[in-house]
Amino acid sequence: MTQNGIFLLAPTIFEYGTDEQKARFLPRMASADDLWCQGWSEPDAGSDLAGIKSRATRDDERGGWVINGQKTWTTRGAFCNWVFGLFRTDPEAARHSGMTYLMVPLDASGVTVRGVERLDGDEGFAEVFFDDVFVADDLVLGGVNEGWGVAMATTSSERGLTLRSPGRFCAAADRLVDLWKRQAAAGEHPERIDSLRSDVAQSWMEAEAYRLATLADVTGLVNGVSQGARSSLTKIFWSELDVKLNETALRLLGPAAELIETSAGAVDGGAWMKGFEFALSGPIYAGTNEIQRNVVAERVLGLPRK
Repeated sequence: MTQNGIFLLAPTIFEYGTDEQKARFLPRMASADDLWCQGWSEPDAGSDLAGIKSRATRDDERGGWVINGQKTWTTRGAFCNWVFGLFRTDPEAARHSGMTYLMVPLDASGVTVRGVERLDGDEGFAEVFFDDVFVADDLVLGGVNEGWGVAMATTSSERGLTLRSPGRFCAAADRLVDLWKRQAAAGEHPERIDSLRSDVAQSWMEAEAYRLATLADVTGLVNGVSQGARSSLTKIFWSELDVKLNETALRLLGPAAELIETSAGAVDGGAWMKGFEFALSGPIYAGTNEIQRNVVAERVLGLPRK
């Protein structure tokens, strides 16, 4: 529940926050006294983050901003008490300009949170509505109208080093190898099990490759080399690895993969199907992989837009 704060917002506060903001937010984030959700997407702005329309209008008399608009697919918004996100503060500016990064308490007057149920029954997402919501100047992260650059620091964390750690995939790959061994030992459907041997090994190798690549990226950061647009390449890799790994497990299980956790005979409590359902969202959130491939082509490989 704390990962949006610790993995996404905290690195951004370390980079752009004031000393007062660090002292105010980081300890409560670490202790889970404050839970943060992410307010990027809007009804007409998903992967195209620069298309946001929610506005924050200057209120000099009170020393802050008045927010109006809507955020949707707000991750963990159903049970968090703070949201961070981009709001348009200069509607006349160019698309990637005139936005400000704001931190907003969800119990503020004028905020409405409406949970969105997922197919697996969890209510993790929410729509968040802002109707004349006032936030003070000390809730601006980075400079006014400089939110795009601040948000790119957050998305680099989301796509790159912090949101989906290698340990998660290495542990899943180890469980996949164990599942293959158990299925092979059971002696049922030997042709199917043997045919998936190389797929299981490939998933394990890709998880290990991701771990090593992450260590290389961390070494670069220590030496002052930012991930930059290469975080899009990382996001493509881990999100597609997640799908393939869980899909291989379902193929190993055959029809038994359909058994949910409450079913008699469900293997590993039905965790592989739930993992697969969640993995399907990976190529969509944090910017769709189609968009990320464009970023890699233009900003990493230097290819022309047309």
